[in-house]
Amino acid sequence: MDQRAWKSRWHRHPGVRSGAQLSAGERAADRMRNIMGSWPFVFAFFAVMIMWAVVNSILYLGGSNGKHGFDPYPYILLNLFLSMLAGVQAAALLIAAKRSDAIASEIAIHTEKNTDDLKALVAENTELTQRVKVNTDLLHEIHRHLAVLVPEARIADPPDDPGVS
Repeated sequence: MDQRAWKSRWHRHPGVRSGAQLSAGERAADRMRNIMGSWPFVFAFFAVMIMWAVVNSILYLGGSNGKHGFDPYPYILLNLFLSMLAGVQAAALLIAAKRSDAIASEIAIHTEKNTDDLKALVAENTELTQRVKVNTDLLHEIHRHLAVLVPEARIADPPDDPGVS
């Protein structure tokens, strides 16, 4: 399942807040998770790294008279950017994970409420079924008494319903 399909599913879940109900930070965390957690981001990141190395190597090798690329080998500026990215990415991953936990919690609370509602409906249905059974038994008893009192008006006993206990 692709990222957009998953995103659209949980955004439409009735137990998950979305849109204007979210704070700016929550919306930013959702966007960040959806972008940084995607294959296009990974491929674009690798493409930038490769281009950086290729351009700097060409400029470094092509330079003469002491000229070299804007970030000469061993790419110290690139290493600095990658270190900063690692530091920021750790925080970004924690923020995205916290938002995902909040979504899972909202879904769990919604599911628990629905489960409680369903349990109440099943209990009510069971009680109504028991009442119907009592009334059906009373009706059978009335038929038996009438059959004894008025033999010519005998009504055949209805078959017992095996589905009702």
